[in-house]
Amino acid sequence: MVLEKSLRLSLKRAYEDSFELEKSTKQQRNQAIEAMAKGLTQASDEILDANTLDLLEAREMARPELITNWLKLTPERLQNAVKIIKIIAQLNDPLDRRIYRLQQQYNLPQSYCRATPLGVILFISEGFPELGAIAAAMAIKTGNSLILRGTGESTHSNEAITRVLQSALAQERLPSHCLQNFSPDIGNSLPDLVTQQQYIQLVIPYGRPSLVNKIWNMSTVPTLYSVMGNCYLHYANSGDLDLAQSMIVSSHQSQPDPVNAVEKVTVEENYKSFALIKLWKNLKQDGFELRGDQQLTEAFPEYLNLVNTEEWGLPYLSKIVAFKLVKNLSEGINFINQHSTGHSNCLVTDSYTESRTFAQRIKSTFTYINCSPQFFRLSQNEEAVYLGIANQKDGRRGLISLESLTTIKQVIEGL
Repeated sequence: MVLEKSLRLSLKRAYEDSFELEKSTKQQRNQAIEAMAKGLTQASDEILDANTLDLLEAREMARPELITNWLKLTPERLQNAVKIIKIIAQLNDPLDRRIYRLQQQYNLPQSYCRATPLGVILFISEGFPELGAIAAAMAIKTGNSLILRGTGESTHSNEAITRVLQSALAQERLPSHCLQNFSPDIGNSLPDLVTQQQYIQLVIPYGRPSLVNKIWNMSTVPTLYSVMGNCYLHYANSGDLDLAQSMIVSSHQSQPDPVNAVEKVTVEENYKSFALIKLWKNLKQDGFELRGDQQLTEAFPEYLNLVNTEEWGLPYLSKIVAFKLVKNLSEGINFINQHSTGHSNCLVTDSYTESRTFAQRIKSTFTYINCSPQFFRLSQNEEAVYLGIANQKDGRRGLISLESLTTIKQVIEGL
């Protein structure tokens, strides 16, 4: 694919600067990340003004409400990003990892594995301007160059944030091209970017399934398949319905992106009608829209609207929950494995046997049994930061963490 000369030069510089960044010390990188956090705080008014321009343009272009909500950068969201970036600077250096016991061809006692940067990471986001800043801090922490690429709705916000972050890097004398913002307005198409394996080592798309699928299908560069929403909860008749309600409600509280939101519930036959009605009333009071399959909708038309068949395999990414009647746990597991996104699924039960069966047979990255699947970008103990969750079945499956942005180098030393 023919690439514009200026774009190729920018990619080449990012790639070359990734080698320079790898030479920097962890103290230099941490100081730069702290400077990034300080710069974002000092420039908060400028960044919020730029975001206001993006919101005005988004409304003029009739962008979906979901995208507008993801785009809207409140002072609280910006300060939360600053908090996360400060903590990234304090975390242990992921490049310090050493593994001394490894499978190899040689019986040499000094052989080991060490973590190394990937090189250049392309982060493509649909909204979420503050997430680009967090991704930049994670990239610098791991010694990688980062290219930010929005999808058109966050142009002003991304430009303002990138200027602040680049200034912080220059202040700490880190390579000037290891962080760049590629605006869609300057003629770089997504197919052009995601096929540049000569310069880019990893692509992370983040947004609606339509965007992630598009990037996944066209990319010739290794890609993290990030997912959100369409998580399932199976309610066993032995389970606590109040617990099920708590798990559903809390799963939707990871704002603004509902990564682990429970949007589908499978219910076993011989359910207690009064208990389900209580659950539905409470969910409606919490602002949820409720849907159901034909059997449940015909039995409870005053509480449920009929779900379309294709909805079982798609995320709502809003406060909507659909209920499906199944014969038993086994049928529920089969239905979930067929229709969920496969990253986080839940079970509510009082049976040890059912919990072991579910844990063994469910095909998902994370399995939650009698506990909330709520996603936290900053772990509750503040010892880890996560961009999101990837669900492909390979070595990068699971939480997208600092370790996800590194690879392993084997070092074999002679005596």
